[in-house]
Amino acid sequence: NNFTARGIATNGYGANLQSTVAIYIDELPISTIGNTTVLDPNLYDLERVEFLRGPQGTLFGSGSLSGALRILTKSPDLDEYDASTLVDFGLTGSDSLRQRYNGMVNLPIVKDQLALRVVGFYRNEEGYVDNLGTGIHNSNTLVDGGGRATLLWKPTDRLSVKLMGSYEKSNPKDSSLIIPSLGRNKRISDRPDLFVGKLTSYNATIDYQFDGAHLTSSSTYSKFDQKFWVDLAGTFGAAGIAFGLDANGYQKTFVEELRLASDPGGKFDWVVGGFYLDRRLDVDYFYRSSPEYLAAHGITGLPDEYYQRQYTHINSQELAGFGELTYHFNDKLWLTGGLRYGGTEAQGFTEGGYNSAYLTYALFGISGPLTMTPIPAAAGVKAKATKPSYKVSLSYKPSSSTTTYATVSTGFRTPVVNAFAGRASVVNPNDLIIPYGASSDDLTNYEVGVKGRWFDGTLSASVAAYVIDWSNIQVQANRVSDSVQFATNIGGAISKGVEFEVMVLPATGLTVGLNGSFNDAKVTKLTPAEAAISGAVDDARLSAPHFQGSLYINYGFDLSAKARANASVVFQHVGNYPGSFPNVPGQPTTTSPTYGFTDAYENVSATFAVAMDRLTIGAYVENVFDNHSITYVHPEAFLASRFATLRPRTVGVRLGYDF
Repeated sequence: NNFTARGIATNGYGANLQSTVAIYIDELPISTIGNTTVLDPNLYDLERVEFLRGPQGTLFGSGSLSGALRILTKSPDLDEYDASTLVDFGLTGSDSLRQRYNGMVNLPIVKDQLALRVVGFYRNEEGYVDNLGTGIHNSNTLVDGGGRATLLWKPTDRLSVKLMGSYEKSNPKDSSLIIPSLGRNKRISDRPDLFVGKLTSYNATIDYQFDGAHLTSSSTYSKFDQKFWVDLAGTFGAAGIAFGLDANGYQKTFVEELRLASDPGGKFDWVVGGFYLDRRLDVDYFYRSSPEYLAAHGITGLPDEYYQRQYTHINSQELAGFGELTYHFNDKLWLTGGLRYGGTEAQGFTEGGYNSAYLTYALFGISGPLTMTPIPAAAGVKAKATKPSYKVSLSYKPSSSTTTYATVSTGFRTPVVNAFAGRASVVNPNDLIIPYGASSDDLTNYEVGVKGRWFDGTLSASVAAYVIDWSNIQVQANRVSDSVQFATNIGGAISKGVEFEVMVLPATGLTVGLNGSFNDAKVTKLTPAEAAISGAVDDARLSAPHFQGSLYINYGFDLSAKARANASVVFQHVGNYPGSFPNVPGQPTTTSPTYGFTDAYENVSATFAVAMDRLTIGAYVENVFDNHSITYVHPEAFLASRFATLRPRTVGVRLGYDF
């Protein structure tokens, strides 16, 4: 999963880089550096989901270049027992069953003081892609499960303590990437590609209400284990060489945030706070052949199928202080200013391992014993950055129903160190040398907008126009000779666009909405050296559609005194965009064979549901017209299967019950 906004993306993948959109589950940032696997969080029993557009560096820190996504779970209810369940059964195509099960129980233990809320979920969604290499039908089945428990203690009206533990494991059985030339929903790999994630987190949040201000302390510890096992045979095309990577990541993170916010309603609104993050990421890189290939080609000398093992870890920290102040001149005019100042650093280490000349033997048909060369333990480069982020926004209400604003805001990402820094290619020594990493990038967002509600609330709309200056851009690239990924920097880009939202209530029970965005984002600053190492060119488009939007229609009506129906249709359009920069990294005059665009595509979904007291019954159709346009193009040649499509038409029913 990859979230982008306002054109701030250089490809659709972004391995080794911090996300350009900060993603939070409550107080835990889950968008981090180096994740090749990102969980698809369960969205049952949520308070709300917020998306804050534009840089959010003052309050959310690094990684919020173009926005912040907040997934806020429900807190325990201290007064009332509650329980609910939701079951979803669907059929994709003709033979792929979807099963989703969700449940929640809320238990007041001491009325008005102590309560426990427990949520559990499980899903098993059979796949729709056939892997011709493994012979597995519907190979990309997804199994996901987990839960969370939250204990809320409120001993006084002023003090509350909330403890939460959560666990989720996402276990896709194979990749969903395909090769369109083989036919619809077909792929090839010698084994299933695995992108498995397991997140365990614990949080303690303490809130205290002073006279005139509210204090919050949030402490979170998390463990995120990842499995990235992928067939890399596409690196050598039709050569038929057994070549894969089994990478295992183990991430431990501690986050502490302390903030004090004023009560609303005064001349001044303010918030001040501090933030600390400490993270260790261990990654074990195991490059493999296969027992069958080794035996068939007479290659010996390895203890098993792995011809290279390397053990690495990266320690990173972030420490910052922040504040935001709003001054209300009157009810119509107010000014907001925010500042965050802090430092980030990352230190990479190689703990050892071994390498061999397996790829040379395989490429040139050499048989015989391989010699294993030790990889010595060593400390890598230490990357540091000290950066301020700021925000200035002026808002004006020309009427009680309309607000206008102008904002200047900034964001940044932490520096990145490369695990294979300084290494030459074992296949082609003349290929580029892996750089030490990428320094911090940053951007400045200039934005104006208007929003409001008119005609007694029957019409609401918002429009925003922005220009973003993105400098020293972190980009992810791939050395093609041996498929080693790395991060580097290029000069800069400009992203310009307009976003809009319109909602109309034309009749009782009827809602019509239209959302969309126009964007033009391209590289504007680039040196010859940056072009050579990244594959970028002047005026290259970034990985964002020029236009995307959705139209939704929702109608609710009474079937009887005890039953209310709801019908909705959503139409989505997404324009095409490039999956990468045009050229081969290290070969600036050579067009990359993997360079390509997604399709412009449409997607339609429809639902119909009836709510009867405690019971809700619904039916839905996703991808109504069974569109199989290309929605993603993987930027790197090491994958033979590099294309993604929408999930085929899925028809299902949902049953919900509130106890």
